[in-house]
Amino acid sequence: MTKTTPMMEQYQKIKDQYPDAFLFYRLGDFYEMFNEDAVKGSQLLELTLTTRSHSAKNPIPMCGVPHKAVQSYIDILVDQGYKVAICEQMEDPKLAKGMVKREVIQLVTPGTQTDTGAAGAKRNNYLTALTMIDATHYGLAYTDLSTGELKAAELNTVDTVINELMSLQTKEVVIDTTVSQTVQDRCKQLGLMISSQNDIQSSSELSYVEQDLTSDLLKQVIGVLVTYVTVTQKRSLAHLQRAVAYQPAAFLKMDHSSQSNLEITQNLRTKKKSGTLLWLLDETKTAMGGRLLKQWLDRPLIDRGQIEDRQEKVGVLLDHYFERSNLQAELVKVYDLERLAGRVAFGSVNGRDLIQLQTSLEQVPQIAHTIGDLGEKVFEPMLNGLDPVEDVAEAIRDAITPEPPLSVTDGGVIRDGYSDQLDEYRDAMRNGKQWLAEMEAHEREVTGINNLKIGYNHVFGYYIEVTKVNLDKLPADRYERKQTLANAERFSTPELKEKEHLILEAEEKSTALEYKLFVDLREQVKKAITRLQKLAATIASLDVLQSFAVVSEDYHFVKPTLIAGHDLEITQGRHPVVEKVLGRQSYVPNDVSMDDQTNVLLITGPNMSGKSTYMRQLALTVIMAQMGCFVPAEAAQMPVFDQIFTRIGAADDLISGQSTFMVEMQEANRALSHATANSLILFDEIGRGTATYDGMALAQAIIEFVHDKVHAKTLFSTHYHELTALEDSLKQLRNVHVGAVERDGDLVFLHQMQPGPADKSYGIHVAKLAGMPTPLLQRAEVILTDLEEEAAEKPVVAVPSEQTSETEKTSTPTESATTSPSVDTPTEVSAEATPTSDEPVAPAEGTPATAATDQQLSLFSDEPEMNPAQAKVIEQLSHLNLMGMTPMDVMSQVYKWQQKLSK
Repeated sequence: MTKTTPMMEQYQKIKDQYPDAFLFYRLGDFYEMFNEDAVKGSQLLELTLTTRSHSAKNPIPMCGVPHKAVQSYIDILVDQGYKVAICEQMEDPKLAKGMVKREVIQLVTPGTQTDTGAAGAKRNNYLTALTMIDATHYGLAYTDLSTGELKAAELNTVDTVINELMSLQTKEVVIDTTVSQTVQDRCKQLGLMISSQNDIQSSSELSYVEQDLTSDLLKQVIGVLVTYVTVTQKRSLAHLQRAVAYQPAAFLKMDHSSQSNLEITQNLRTKKKSGTLLWLLDETKTAMGGRLLKQWLDRPLIDRGQIEDRQEKVGVLLDHYFERSNLQAELVKVYDLERLAGRVAFGSVNGRDLIQLQTSLEQVPQIAHTIGDLGEKVFEPMLNGLDPVEDVAEAIRDAITPEPPLSVTDGGVIRDGYSDQLDEYRDAMRNGKQWLAEMEAHEREVTGINNLKIGYNHVFGYYIEVTKVNLDKLPADRYERKQTLANAERFSTPELKEKEHLILEAEEKSTALEYKLFVDLREQVKKAITRLQKLAATIASLDVLQSFAVVSEDYHFVKPTLIAGHDLEITQGRHPVVEKVLGRQSYVPNDVSMDDQTNVLLITGPNMSGKSTYMRQLALTVIMAQMGCFVPAEAAQMPVFDQIFTRIGAADDLISGQSTFMVEMQEANRALSHATANSLILFDEIGRGTATYDGMALAQAIIEFVHDKVHAKTLFSTHYHELTALEDSLKQLRNVHVGAVERDGDLVFLHQMQPGPADKSYGIHVAKLAGMPTPLLQRAEVILTDLEEEAAEKPVVAVPSEQTSETEKTSTPTESATTSPSVDTPTEVSAEATPTSDEPVAPAEGTPATAATDQQLSLFSDEPEMNPAQAKVIEQLSHLNLMGMTPMDVMSQVYKWQQKLSK
């Protein structure tokens, strides 16, 4: 059995305290990993795996990283979802007796990572805590440790909890013993790290942050969160802000799938920012403004007064170009005050950070002057919030050299003239070095050795070096031999030793004094953290507002009018992101008109024609309006919506093992269950994930439910052209379609929304545009014709909606649809078919349903007195594109009809 060394005993004792983390164990200039940490760490970090105790029977795996580059290695591990415990030497190895004392000084986790670099400057990294009383009472709190933001909410369903976690894009959830295994499993399915904190520790930080909370549940979850941060970070949390209680219902609610479908902050295809609404709106000049913009995007307002206050400020900035340009120039020079304040509290701030803080504070008077020049009362509260924190700026200016080094422990940080004692040490060092230069010149002259030099190293101190070829020139007993090299000898003298002592003592005392002065300054700045955070919040808001003004001017957005009723009127609305990509000249704008008597727009038209874009642009317009931004339209009047629900696109939920259709139904159900008359619903192709008649039946039932029960403003696009007849029975539903024409056999999309239903489906045309092989397209045409003729011979009976009168149900035929079945749904039947005497019909009222069990019910009533062949000819004639046909083509088509009618 291999004997364990004292060092490995110390290592293992510390490692046992952090079994779920990589332990970075400081040894000299390296952080080492051992055993399993070394094996796995070498793979993840691409390090060379070596061993300790080579001669032992079971050598210990080992790998390490340089202490100066440790942060990059920590970031790699944490970004991959691991924890890293940093174990530091707590005493000088030269002075230690026995084993050097070591302790873990910080546990870095995915949720507590604060060094996000330039790429993460405009992103928050949230750590979330969760507690629960029962299945209807959850406490959720989150913080960004780099900024000190701290918020908490009471939630009533696990779905709401999951939605908040996904919206926050949190990576780590801290729980206590109250959280059920079911909730934990849901969190793990999302790929979140689960950490435990069962005990709440009282502290001054906790007392401070929870002082505004009245709920015991919120105090509990804040206690869990703050205790976990205290235990893992082991440092001051003076920058944590007082916890703010919020309710998701106080903002425009969007579940995570809606945010994803609308590509608000993340592109569905690339998972990047480019191509999103955030990408379009982000003209912010500061990291603080960039983060606040994303927060406003995630939580648009529902308070009309607050929205109009932001709109008014945007309007003022839009009308004052020169003041806005000055503001932008000043904001560019403002660094990340929030994160600088956090680094001050953490004790990780350096000289360059303080210079950035000073530079930022020096811009505040100019920013205040610019805002004052606007002369608008609406900006007075923000003007009052522009505290320049002059005492901090002046203290930094007096103490820190303009270009300080990165390290705060090696000297060179404090200005000359700031401390008399420090100036004395520096003078001694400068004079000592001058004396050394003069001594070197003197010794060269006396000995005649021109390459004699005086040098220094940490082991031997100062020395006189003479090459071996010149040793015979040295007078006897002039120097004391100190070190022998291959090509030279090193010497010393009593005078040199004395001066060495003076110089090194001055350097050591100077460095120690500099660090003390720096720490004193840091503590002075720490006292102003709250003021700095309030200033940061004001500057961030100004930054977002000017960003709104810039994009509103660049893309010709207009101020929307918010009304108390339910009228929605958007004139020449555009999808802002698509317009930016295509260019304004290429984008076709569209109106959206839905008065109090219109709650549902049923949208038909071919694929690729712009139905989904039309729906998305309405949702983005609503979001932009309720953020306080202007909107992409010539004019806009709209109500304030409370929620947005979307069912757009097809995707499997692979984590939960759910099919596309199941996901579709779940998202539709969320809308139907939670939407109100003040909500906006976007349903795209509901029902297409199942059999034709199932899908059509579900689609009609959903439309009727929204129309009769929910009354929300709803856009419903569909390829089930037969549904367009619902306009006759649903009073608040109106048909619209995307225009398309055939020219010389080719399909041309107009991308223009027009009243009424689409006249036909263009599935095969779209396949042609996609480049499908010509033989395949020709075969599809033949199959389509056969299916249409087959469907025309099968009679169907309409299923009236609940709003249809009894007379309509029994005697009045619904107006027939004039379109052929969609290519997407080849088994759909023609609405014009007439039942024959030997075929079953729908049972009369009161007749048992089994009388028609073999008959597929139609959505519409039948057109009488026309046989299937005649109906088919009439239908084809109504869609004939005469302008695109030659006389011979027309004669050929007429002959086909004649043959069909003569059978």
